[in-house]
Amino acid sequence: MDDAKLLKRYAAGDEEAFQELMNRYRDSVYAFLRRFLSRSDLIEDVFQETFLQLFVSRDTFDLSRPLRPWLFTIAANKAKDALRRMQRTEVTQLGNMFDSEESTIDDVLNTLDHDERMPYDELIRDERAASVKRVISRMPAKLREIIVLAYFHKFAYAEIAQILNIPIGTVKSRLHTAVGRFAEDWEACSLCEMAN
Repeated sequence: MDDAKLLKRYAAGDEEAFQELMNRYRDSVYAFLRRFLSRSDLIEDVFQETFLQLFVSRDTFDLSRPLRPWLFTIAANKAKDALRRMQRTEVTQLGNMFDSEESTIDDVLNTLDHDERMPYDELIRDERAASVKRVISRMPAKLREIIVLAYFHKFAYAEIAQILNIPIGTVKSRLHTAVGRFAEDWEACSLCEMAN
């Protein structure tokens, strides 16, 4: 059953429809929040706040709008609020990355779908993930969030624009800037690691 039908059922008072929506989006929202927040207790709080917002929006949700971008907008806004309260910005567990001397920036950012795992590969991926995490965690929040949404969650430009409440042109410009900044910082990080 699609989201719109579940939302209609939930709006009519069917609590099981809400549970089904929560089950459908639980993993992806949780993974999304882990990329923004460093403390597991904070992740749990924001996760619950996100679904609480869906729960209380039963009567006001616009059924003509898709749920997924709306839900991720809520999660992103609540994560930003939590980060502001903490007055720091950290990114954790950006997933497993693989290592290759010929890796391009896009290769590094697109490696989350790689599933074949060998023990040595796991070690290399963990090292690469830690390096990527360090580079992205040092980026300004606006650039970090655009990379996370575009590369790790594979949102389209229009969806990112809706989530961040910015024009599509700004999404493209900011993503271009973010990738350029990542490339510069990645190069500097790689040079520092070689020197050590």
